[in-house]
Amino acid sequence: MRIAIVNDLQLAVEALRRVIAGAPELEVAWVAFDGREAVEKCAADPPDLILMDLIMPVMDGVQATCVIMRETPCPILVVTATVEGNASRVFEAMGCGALDAVCTPVFGTGGEVRGGEELLRKIGTVRKLTGNRPGNNRHAPEAVSPALDVPVMVAVGCSTGGPRALAAIMSRLPRGLDVAVTVVQHVDARFASGLAEWLNEQSALPVVVAREGGLPEAGTVYIAGTDDHLVIGPGRTFHYTPEPADNPYRPSVDELFFSLERNWPHRGIAALLTGIGRDGARGLLTLRRAGWHTIAQDERSSVIYGMPKAAAELRAASEVLSLEDMAGAVEEQVRIARTRGNR
Repeated sequence: MRIAIVNDLQLAVEALRRVIAGAPELEVAWVAFDGREAVEKCAADPPDLILMDLIMPVMDGVQATCVIMRETPCPILVVTATVEGNASRVFEAMGCGALDAVCTPVFGTGGEVRGGEELLRKIGTVRKLTGNRPGNNRHAPEAVSPALDVPVMVAVGCSTGGPRALAAIMSRLPRGLDVAVTVVQHVDARFASGLAEWLNEQSALPVVVAREGGLPEAGTVYIAGTDDHLVIGPGRTFHYTPEPADNPYRPSVDELFFSLERNWPHRGIAALLTGIGRDGARGLLTLRRAGWHTIAQDERSSVIYGMPKAAAELRAASEVLSLEDMAGAVEEQVRIARTRGNR
């Protein structure tokens, strides 16, 4: 796997080189010391993965990520000195197409590199995701008891480009809309609370991290908060589960969708947004067959037309829409759900 390093600090570049050199299946493709140089080198020699710093001269990592994903798309992993301290920039980069983020490995007092294991784990995850290996549905549908007074459920799955797509939809949904929105975004658990805070600044509906055992309530957006899969249990409450452990998508959109088909008492609305791979496509098909209204993002407005494309190929989507049209479609489907008595 050929990996490019983009960082203006020579010490950071050397630490990254050492981590890569320690993995026989990895090699350094090239090094760039600012975003503009990275854009030029990526156009001339696209690597398998770019390790992108955020704070750089000439052109920063967010701008470089946006340009690269627009002109010469390539998997990008943000590698920055402090992930938590740069949360807003991380989400901006992910909105442009970066897959994930990790702290930059550093040299210890004895000259050893610290943090390399986490970087290698992230690189391994990227390899699985870019290989488009689908997750496995290990669950069979179960009968559930109907509930009399539950909100309309809107379930959303997304990955690469997801934060920006979520913001575009949430900013258009009106305050007080009688729905419970549950979101699975492929993101490291450390970013979940930051993502909720970031979306809160743009959403009329309050955005919170889903808690274990919590009951989805109307008028609230819930974000998956760990690397385990967020599912709905038989009691209509949130649960986090590590199984299936071999699913490379963490948390998995499919697992949420499968659990809703089993345990949510009424038909709702499910949407699959921009993202690399196929996670969520089979789950969306399951929900459509169960009578849910299902939506896939269109190719034009997707940063990566992977997950929604997989759904379209399976005929899992009731309709294919642009980001601009999704909020209106959700409101219309909520009205229809209320008309047919989904309370």
